Amino acid sequence: MSPDLAAIGQRMKQFRGERGLSLDRVARLCGVSKAMLGQIERGESTPTIATLWKIASGLQAPLSRFLVGESGVVHRPASPARHRDASGMIVTPLFAFDPLLGFEMFAIELPQGCLSESSPHAPGVIEHVVVLEGEMELFVEGGWQTLGAGEVLRFAADQPHGYRNRGPATAKVHDLIHYPFSA
Repeated sequence: MSPDLAAIGQRMKQFRGERGLSLDRVARLCGVSKAMLGQIERGESTPTIATLWKIASGLQAPLSRFLVGESGVVHRPASPARHRDASGMIVTPLFAFDPLLGFEMFAIELPQGCLSESSPHAPGVIEHVVVLEGEMELFVEGGWQTLGAGEVLRFAADQPHGYRNRGPATAKVHDLIHYPFSA
């Protein structure tokens, strides 16, 4: 089992324990099966970013809570805390969630052909996407919008949305996520 995978599961289990939640209750809150949650906690299954978002949204927790924990230590040049999911999307936390400021920030890489669809986050969550390199498409408000290097888009993330790259090169993006609640 990889340390990254084990750490995600340990963080989820710790978060659940701190709140006195059973796997059954978390499954109902998040819309993720109890079996899948158990596999993630035991480090037996690699969750996609979309699955982690469903869990975080259902628990009204920031995504970075499961990727980097509560320490706030995110990026060390020798070993960045990167998560690659089955779609190919690579997410690297830049700033862990800060309850005083109500945001977290990620570097995202979308290789050619990558498609990552996300279910709605918690009510009031807003994403700010900045394309650094390449070209990507964002699915918001029922349609796909193309963004190139230097372009930005802010959108309500409490609706279905998605990221895809149909271009020839990897798209590199920063995503700042604002939460209206203190997690």
